[in-house]
This record gives sequence, structure tokens and C-alpha cells, in this order.
Amino acid sequence: MITIDELKVQLDNKSRLLGVDMGSKRIGISICDENRKIATPLETIEFINIKYLCLKFKELILENNIKGIVFGLPLNMDGTEGPSAQSVKDKIKLIYKDLEIPTVLWDERLSTVGSFNLSSQLDVNVSKRVKNIDQNSATFILQGVLDYLDK
Repeated sequence: MITIDELKVQLDNKSRLLGVDMGSKRIGISICDENRKIATPLETIEFINIKYLCLKFKELILENNIKGIVFGLPLNMDGTEGPSAQSVKDKIKLIYKDLEIPTVLWDERLSTVGSFNLSSQLDVNVSKRVKNIDQNSATFILQGVLDYLDK
């Protein structure tokens, strides 16, 4: 894994990133445009096992010219790492080992709440918000990184 600033140096002008909200049952995926300005929801993957997840990531990387992956890190509200953060980090280590693509962690505190609130402002009905919450959370995470990279 690398830092966000190291990722910024490694990216060329026309490269895309994936954003990932790593849940225990569902993994939300988002993608950005080539100019890295706007993140959009892509899909939700059911977690079967790491091998299956790596295959899905490889497909997405090849199909979309992906040059890096941003994983949300579920920190506690006080900024410390709890069991969820450690679980995510353990999975990411296995994924990184298989994919060997620049990978960064991004504080995802309140990403689910933020994406849920944003979709409510867009007048999306509750059942659709719940259904898409994982990929919308991944979009919220990735957009935070894009905004940071744009500074």
C-alpha cells in the first residue's frame, strides 16, 4: 500500500481509479472519469471469497484502464482502528498481493451516512437507497480522494 501523495505522483494524465467500500457481505465499487474529477457508482459485488474478489478486480482493471484502487478504511469515530479496520486491512493485503496495483486507504468515516443523506436530497426512494448504499458509499469515498488529488 502507498500513501495518497505517492499515488498522486504515480498517476498519468488519463488514468482512472476504483473506489471500494469493503463490507463483510457486499463490496461497493465506484469508478472515476479519466480526468479524475467525478466518481460514479459502478456495481456491488457479493463477497464470496478473496479469490473471487481478485478476479472481479482484475476484470475491472483491464476493462477500464484502472491505475489505482482506493479502499475505504472504517475507522472509529475517534480515529482509532477497531476490528472492522483490521479485517479490511487483512483483506486488502491479500488483494494487493494478487493484483500488484497502487492501493491506498482512505478514511471512510460517515461515508455510508453521507451517501445515504445525499441520495435522500436527490429524492431517491428509501428502498433504492438501501439497495445501492454500498456502491454509493464507494463513490463517496472515491470522490473524497479525487477532491484531495485536485488540490
